[in-house]
Amino acid sequence: MKIITLCGSLKFKDKMMSIAEKMSLEGICVLTPVYPVLKNQKKTEKQLIKLKEAHLKRIELSDSILVVNVNNYIGNSTNSEIEYAKKLGKEILYYTDFIKDINKFTKCLH
Repeated sequence: MKIITLCGSLKFKDKMMSIAEKMSLEGICVLTPVYPVLKNQKKTEKQLIKLKEAHLKRIELSDSILVVNVNNYIGNSTNSEIEYAKKLGKEILYYTDFIKDINKFTKCLH
């Protein structure tokens, strides 16, 4: 079973969770960032560092990352995740490469 970590801006979290669900239904093990669900809970600097370390560990455990780059947007954090994945020799896929051809995307996942 292929393991894929989703990377992208938190502003695309709804799209990322939709993609994660579709991929999971195809039999792919999907690892996602942790999204804030409590609106008024502030995170300390130490907590933010732990969240980042956990996400980098997800990338280490993955066969590939899928960059959810809606409208080709890639922020600084996502860029650093891409660079980290490259250093580890991970396959890097981009959401915008597959928008028009979902069959191509599904084949790539297996």
